[in-house]
Amino acid sequence: MPNIPPPFTAPYAPADADIAARLLPAGLLSPAQEARIDRVATRLIEAIRKRDDRLGGVEDMLREFALSTKEGLALMVLAEALLRVPDARTADQFIEDKLGEGDFIHHETKSTAFLVNASAWALGLSARVIQPGETPDGTIGRLVKRLGAPAVRAATRQAMRLMGNHFVLGETIEQALERARPHSGHQARYSFDMLGEAARTAADAKRYFDAYASAIDTIGKTAGSHALPDRPGISVKLSALHPRFEAISRERVMRELVPQLLDLARRAKNYDLNFTVDAEEADRLELSLDVIAATLADASLAGWDGFGLAIQAYQKRASAVIDYVDELAHAHDRKLMVRLVKGAYWDTEIKRAQERGLDGYPVFTRKAMTDLNFVACARKLLGLRPRIFPQFATHNALTVATVLELAGDSGGFEFQRLHGMGEALYEQLAKDHPDIAYRTYAPVGSHRDLLAYLVRRLLENGANSSFVAQAADYRVPVPALLQRPADAIARPQQASHPKIPLPCDLFAPDRRNSRGIEFGERTALDRLLADIRNETLDLKPVADATPDQADAAVAAVRAGFAAWSRTPAAARAASLEQAAHLLESRGAHFIALLQREGGKTLDDALSELREAADFCRYYAAQGRRLFGSETAMPGPTGESNVLGLRGRGVFVAISPWNFPLAIFLGQVTAALMAGNCVVAKPAEQTPRIAVEAVRLLHEAGIPADVLRLVTGDGRIGAVLTAQPDIAGVVFTGSTEVARAINRALAAKEGPIVPLIAETGGINAMIADATALPEQVADDVVTSAFRSAGQRCSALRLLFMQEDVADRIIEMIAGAAHELKIGDAGDVATHVGPVIDQEAKQRLDAHIARMKKEARLHFAGTAPEGCFVAPHIFELREAGQLTEEVFGPILHVVRYPAEEFGQVLAAIDRTGYGLTLGIHSRIDDTVEAIIDRVQVGNIYVNRNMIGAVVGVQPFGGNGLSGTGPKAGGPHYLARFATEQTVTINTAAAGGNAALLAGEE
Repeated sequence: MPNIPPPFTAPYAPADADIAARLLPAGLLSPAQEARIDRVATRLIEAIRKRDDRLGGVEDMLREFALSTKEGLALMVLAEALLRVPDARTADQFIEDKLGEGDFIHHETKSTAFLVNASAWALGLSARVIQPGETPDGTIGRLVKRLGAPAVRAATRQAMRLMGNHFVLGETIEQALERARPHSGHQARYSFDMLGEAARTAADAKRYFDAYASAIDTIGKTAGSHALPDRPGISVKLSALHPRFEAISRERVMRELVPQLLDLARRAKNYDLNFTVDAEEADRLELSLDVIAATLADASLAGWDGFGLAIQAYQKRASAVIDYVDELAHAHDRKLMVRLVKGAYWDTEIKRAQERGLDGYPVFTRKAMTDLNFVACARKLLGLRPRIFPQFATHNALTVATVLELAGDSGGFEFQRLHGMGEALYEQLAKDHPDIAYRTYAPVGSHRDLLAYLVRRLLENGANSSFVAQAADYRVPVPALLQRPADAIARPQQASHPKIPLPCDLFAPDRRNSRGIEFGERTALDRLLADIRNETLDLKPVADATPDQADAAVAAVRAGFAAWSRTPAAARAASLEQAAHLLESRGAHFIALLQREGGKTLDDALSELREAADFCRYYAAQGRRLFGSETAMPGPTGESNVLGLRGRGVFVAISPWNFPLAIFLGQVTAALMAGNCVVAKPAEQTPRIAVEAVRLLHEAGIPADVLRLVTGDGRIGAVLTAQPDIAGVVFTGSTEVARAINRALAAKEGPIVPLIAETGGINAMIADATALPEQVADDVVTSAFRSAGQRCSALRLLFMQEDVADRIIEMIAGAAHELKIGDAGDVATHVGPVIDQEAKQRLDAHIARMKKEARLHFAGTAPEGCFVAPHIFELREAGQLTEEVFGPILHVVRYPAEEFGQVLAAIDRTGYGLTLGIHSRIDDTVEAIIDRVQVGNIYVNRNMIGAVVGVQPFGGNGLSGTGPKAGGPHYLARFATEQTVTINTAAAGGNAALLAGEE
């Protein structure tokens, strides 16, 4: 048996400065070496700038339409979406919207490239028809526009197809192989990439597997007699082969995906092809290496040198991955091919780390650090020859020249470029170094599938800091392009981007971001799971309070109000911040409670813990500003006018079971920060979480006579809200209960007190034909089924443009089928239980009714217990859904494009106004929806749950609540009264300040 290395592990997000301190001195070269690099790089740059490309490439497109211009951005969005729009009406709206954003009419083409000229001509012509000169009554303009619409559509679509045809080698593998066939004696190396998004469904995964298998067979039969490495290859994406390629589904992935990958690898071995596993995002790195290691261990692959993988130099773990791959090669006595790339999803990695609240970033935040790491990794790979065959993917002339210098004359490596890019650079390289091989990474797929790929390439290479964009800009002098990454960094302290804060400092200086973990980091996940298992929970029943005890609680905190309201705002804020610290330090305990009592999955429980900590810190920061000092008001001389906020008295806080920690603490801490005392009544289903939360707040410095907990059902809540001594109620729950509280408050004698209510909603999402189907499917599944649909913001009603409805509904149903339903304590669970049997019975009754009144598209299978599987029903019209259905049930309504206004009217008729999702690439459509609907939170081209404190203040209007929004800048003021103090400072004999003033 081979000595199999243990699973890969390395620090997920080490400090940039530590890495720079190691890389900077290690990368020093002699003056003679640097001079040779300069000469080679300069020659390559001059070749790029001299070339007059008859067809044009990315460099020409970026030179013509820079992404820093409106035209460049409009072109990018058109390329991403136009070819997938099936109906003429939406396509015309989309074209008008995008071409209207830039000045294509007066755009003067400087390029001689056919691709650029043809695209610019088509877009300019289309813009002229869309924006014609008009007679005073507008008739000529409208006539030209109407007659020109088909021509505009055809010209613009053709411009997009022209771009696609240039950047994609062929729509089928047969077409690609024909275009790749050498027309001279030179045998070009290719690696074919079958375009497509990650699999969402089992059908997707099978389709991609079949496409890979067929392509391997077709490539292999035409590969000729050359030996590796001078043979073609294929690149495969693991996320395309499995619908749940994620860390929490590791056991399933290993069981189902490894045999699939092994099957494809064996097929590639039969033809002796280069078989490369493409790189994934950072959170999938460890899982990818697990799959690769398990596949490589199979004895059937022995004797084959074509297996390879891609490593991203912008990932801080790249060097450790190289070491691990070398260990695998030694363990199995194999030669492996390694493609070194700089990385394709940098912006996504940055955003994910910020959203997850990680300690640092898994990728470098400065491009110069990526370039520096690329060279360091190249040096390491070159030193591992011949067991490792390095493949260096780059379009950077300086990087190419540096690798050539480091490689010496021993060979055993190759360069790689993307099809449609880097032609001039590599043509010159081939002339100057005919013994150096390079491979073309060639996308293969339909023009519709290429869109996301094409836009990503444009974004990567069009960024101002990219070499390709700078090389295309003649204003950038050649010496500037030769600056070494080490010189750009200079010293370790400058390794991080100064304008990109660490995730923990995202909201600095006001507050610290709540701390999370990345489930894709095995060490962190295992530590958290171990801590949760080690928690000892007190799960004995919590006795309900009696009405007398409820009355006593109100009286007790009423007595403590005077002292608490006079406590300085800074001291109250400090207690809240201490509470946030205690929450995070005891995170495993509260996660265990949320899972056991609240039925939360691990992801949901961690998110709720973070939200609770965010509430504490956000209200502390807001409270310091609002309550820490008075506001001076303008007025006449000799008079002082100040406005201040102070607490109202006793607030009753009634929280729900669906967020028993976050909403509970959010309500309580807001009221406390405003100087009020609080009687908190949690939902009857989740009292233990509230007991622990109150205990924590007391430990953090909140006096016992300021905060009391009263447990029980709705009858105890009614007792509290009927108390004559309360100064306000904050409530989250159903609209019906909110109405009852409102009536009780209105019926009381005494002061009129505020009700701050957040209730539910028939939350809708609208998706038109320009939306990316895969993105819609992801966001719908997350919004409708995460947390078993038990979120106030969850998606209930999906409006789909009928032209694309069938395909997207099928994708959503297929993705829902892949969700694991079961025990919330299982890390692999996606959908946990509903809160209790009563909730399950209501949902089961609604499902039974829908099966009679609507068309069933999907019905999942749930285990025994309080589980309700996801369901998808198609309604005839939106009015069939008359109330909020609080569970994993999605209702779909189709609409024709010309009846879009009726969709907005249907949303208005519900009377609710909590959350709304929009999926569209047409800015005018998005703006029209935002202008029309009265909805508290609108999410465009993303999911519609998980509002972040201080980022997306949450709350609705109409039947969805009273406002102000929780987690927003106006929330605390609603818990306070305002007081204006006016002092006549001139009362003692006159206005001395005015009299003493100089002229």
